[in-house]
Amino acid sequence: MTEQMQEAKATPAAQKAKAKSHPSNTIQTSSEIISVDEPENALPEVSLADLPQLLQTACAKAGWNSLMPVQSRALPYLLEGRDLMVQSRTGSGKTGTYLLPLMARLNPAMPAVQALILVPTRELAVQVEQEAKTLFKGSGFTVAAVYGGVGYGKQMDALRQGVSVVVGTPGRVLDHLLRRTLNLDHISALIFDEADRMLSIGFYPDMKEIQRYLPETSIHAMLFSATYPPHVLKLAGEFLTDPQMLSLSTTQIHVAEVQHLYCECKSMEKDRTLIKILEVENPASAIIFCNTKATVHFGGAVLQGFGFNADELSADLSQSRREDVLSRLRKGTIRFLVATDVAARGIDIPELSHVFLYEPPDDRESYIHRAGRTGRAGAAGVVISLVDIMEKMELQRIAKYFKVPLTQHMAPTDEEVAHAVGMRVTALLEARFRQLNGLERERMKRFEPLVQNYFEQYLGQFPAQVFDKINENFIRCSFYEVLSRYLSNCYTFAVEQNLPSGRADLVLTGISGTAFHNDCRVVEFKYFKAKDATMVEALKVVRPEDADQVRRYAADINRQFPAYRMRAYVVYIAAGKVCKTWEVINL
Repeated sequence: MTEQMQEAKATPAAQKAKAKSHPSNTIQTSSEIISVDEPENALPEVSLADLPQLLQTACAKAGWNSLMPVQSRALPYLLEGRDLMVQSRTGSGKTGTYLLPLMARLNPAMPAVQALILVPTRELAVQVEQEAKTLFKGSGFTVAAVYGGVGYGKQMDALRQGVSVVVGTPGRVLDHLLRRTLNLDHISALIFDEADRMLSIGFYPDMKEIQRYLPETSIHAMLFSATYPPHVLKLAGEFLTDPQMLSLSTTQIHVAEVQHLYCECKSMEKDRTLIKILEVENPASAIIFCNTKATVHFGGAVLQGFGFNADELSADLSQSRREDVLSRLRKGTIRFLVATDVAARGIDIPELSHVFLYEPPDDRESYIHRAGRTGRAGAAGVVISLVDIMEKMELQRIAKYFKVPLTQHMAPTDEEVAHAVGMRVTALLEARFRQLNGLERERMKRFEPLVQNYFEQYLGQFPAQVFDKINENFIRCSFYEVLSRYLSNCYTFAVEQNLPSGRADLVLTGISGTAFHNDCRVVEFKYFKAKDATMVEALKVVRPEDADQVRRYAADINRQFPAYRMRAYVVYIAAGKVCKTWEVINL
């Protein structure tokens, strides 16, 4: 069920306020009050009956009885061709907001991609594709979704047949551009959906690379995001022309405001909670305030121990050392600063998206001072306080005194952290693999760099504590996932393939009809704990028993398929410390 249909069912007679000429007003629906901030040259909102007939017909086919608030407000600007930044929550109808104007601007008879929609996840790509197909039905417009985690074949076939709109994740869109299976020479509309999430995952380099493939002609650009921290505003400035802001919010948190949150946790769990929040939020830069020098030293050690680019600032540092730390923070060479109030007093750091209070300040005024480090120059900011039960009471008194709207922020679960980290690591890994060579054949000429980059860019992102829980099965399966993203149009893959002499960890078999049709590779992984890293590092040659094992597997396959050109490898991985690869057969 689409956002539009869900809303229509929940609020069949939604009451919307009349449009006003001033920038800020509210909308009353049957379920909530929505605060609205509009551009100074605001346009009146529209109803379903005000839309062009083509769009009305599309809405009717989709079962829409009325427009949702974000659509009523945004469509006049988008139909006029203005570049627009829209702040609206998930489920508010933003997908329909940017799909409908495409029907008024694009030419269904043109056999070329005319609009590109960039989204952060494969799940959202599929959702947008389905809603687009519903709206575009019978109009001549076509849509295709491209995203990672699956093979390229179906996506390439869809693009080859010709589509009007492509929706995809930045990494996979860039892959298709590099393969020349996607051409953007004729696009006239560019949409960023959930831009804040795309940036938190780490897609900015991919998006900048995609920009190189855009035509030099004017493109109608739209950007949708739940929040507008400095890095999102920077993205808008690089892709949109004279963009205008339209904000619809149920929380009163808009682009020029600071969001005040607190996360309740036990005192002994603050370090873990902070790490979890940093992993999920992935702020571009942040200050973590502590009350004492000892806590600063502890917090800095925790962040560095988990691999974060962090440094500390306290009264223990010399003036020259302080200036060096602040200089590196301003330049972006360090992301996170752990500091006391005294050390941070008077500093001015641009584009500081987050402030964390590891513990509440000793006095009320210090809270305002700390919070004031973010949300500068009209940009959005987030302040998150970590508090136990007693500290929460004090924080609430401070918020009440200064009339600060304080909202609870739940600590991320382990599953949420794993999902967020996995998405970022995947994006990083994909980008690194693209840099190796342009074609799969080039990537596979030597297998060792492929494995090494997997080790460095994927396994290297995990904290050391994780490796005690990793086993060989995880290694083979995660490496299979990497290979399948890039080589699925030239190889088929088998994990733990049963052979007469045993179970092979991973077998790559060339696909018939490709240049790899007679190529077969067998990989045997040997995983060791961190305590064995020195032993693995000392190995100058592959252990004979391991080489014999993978040779037997290769011989089994070659007896069954004598035309195959066999290559076999043994890979030693010792936690996150050592990775060695040997090719033991090349026939």
